Amino acid sequence: LRFPLRTGKGRRNRMAIGFRILPSPKRADPKLLGRLRALPVSNVSDNLQRGFGTNLEPMHRSGRMVGTALTVRTRPGDNLVVHKAIEMAEPGDVIVVDAGGALENAIIGELMAGWAQKRGVAGFVIDGAIRDSEALAGGDFPVYAAGVTHRGPWKDGPGEINVTVTVGGMVVNPGDLVAGDHDGVVAIPQAEAEQVIAAAEAQHRKEAASMQAIRAGTWDRRWVDEALRARGCEMP
Repeated sequence: LRFPLRTGKGRRNRMAIGFRILPSPKRADPKLLGRLRALPVSNVSDNLQRGFGTNLEPMHRSGRMVGTALTVRTRPGDNLVVHKAIEMAEPGDVIVVDAGGALENAIIGELMAGWAQKRGVAGFVIDGAIRDSEALAGGDFPVYAAGVTHRGPWKDGPGEINVTVTVGGMVVNPGDLVAGDHDGVVAIPQAEAEQVIAAAEAQHRKEAASMQAIRAGTWDRRWVDEALRARGCEMP
């Protein structure tokens, strides 16, 4: 079944949304997830060839998020299939919800976040609103969302699980590796994960060496003037 998706304030014009649940893909390699956990999201982002990111904000106090994407695409403001996704999730999954960016109704709140955390979910990424923001902000369970509202969700559907989604301008496929910190969220296709993580690790080591040089007062900054001269900048 497919239903037309109405548009309005805070909602994107999008294709019709289905009412279906697809099988979950193979989960990401735990060793790769462990390596990803040790990296700042900014280093990973710098080495993603697609050059995307999200504008979603961390709604929790602190804590990193790493896991395998369990994707949900739902009617804005409706969380019926999000409830189902929590029941389907395996420990370490990140539930990634494309709710059209709408902020009129919350997709999750304190109760759903608490139940998901109890079941071992690694976090939520929601292109939509949350509520109970003070409670979530006081905890370390990772939740990223587009905004906050007091209004509760509908529970009628339609929605889809384990389909390609878009959250905050970033495409996420089921099974992608997802990482989040207080800079934001990135997603890496499993086929690209080894290459991206290795490059991010190399960058992280380089930046650590630069920080040591900064502390020692020996950071080489000659490249700044060299870059300006190479571009024809007039300088004294």
